[in-house]
Amino acid sequence: MATDRTRGWWEEDRGRLPSAFLDLAELEHHATYRADVECLHVPGLLQTEDYARAVFAYRVPELPDQDLALRVAHRMRRKAIIERADPVPYQAVIHEAALRIRVSNRAAARAQLAHILDLSEVDHVTVRVIPFDRDGFAGAWNTMMLAGGAVPKLDSAQRDGPEGTALVDSEAQLGALRTLFRKLKAESLDPASSRDFMSRLMKEL
Repeated sequence: MATDRTRGWWEEDRGRLPSAFLDLAELEHHATYRADVECLHVPGLLQTEDYARAVFAYRVPELPDQDLALRVAHRMRRKAIIERADPVPYQAVIHEAALRIRVSNRAAARAQLAHILDLSEVDHVTVRVIPFDRDGFAGAWNTMMLAGGAVPKLDSAQRDGPEGTALVDSEAQLGALRTLFRKLKAESLDPASSRDFMSRLMKEL
């Protein structure tokens, strides 16, 4: 996607983490915007350290402590793209299921919701929620990531499927995913209503 192949911080993990982790970090570093759709997990860029650790710890076969720590640290460093001085515009569409599933414990779930709420108040971060009771939602399988290139033809996307994660960069596939993202946004609550929704969820914990 990028013409400037910067050897960034992710190269420190070369040989220690799967190459897909490094490729995603580099893709995000060069992106002009980022967008996620998640129905079962909080998007990686919005995860707290405790949440990320619980997700990686559930892996089978289990990761050695050192590898677990590496993956959590890598995920936390990826968040630089929305926390740095020149942040990337970021949008996330999250289903209620992802916000309710406790990958760790009640305290971690509450802290995770608080973290998303804090980030959603930042100008360059937009979070939308799709509630369970929303009519017309048939896209629970549509987990995806979109990353903007210097021009639209250089955009990329990532899809999760039965055979693993796949990167997409053909114009036809990207067009379909952009359309799908617009549909999912249309089925979600607006940002202010999404914040109110997450605040109510926090009070239930």
